[in-house]
Amino acid sequence: MLNDEICKLRDELNKSIEEGKDYAIIYELSVKLDERIAEYYRLKIG
Repeated sequence: MLNDEICKLRDELNKSIEEGKDYAIIYELSVKLDERIAEYYRLKIG
């Protein structure tokens, strides 16, 4: 489910930030998370 994927990506992003991972990894996760959130709202509103 999309909501589960959003939670998983959010947790992965937060962990990457806490661990001080490379900015490219953090950015990629952030973009993926933003895309899933936008998709969630498109489906909710649409």
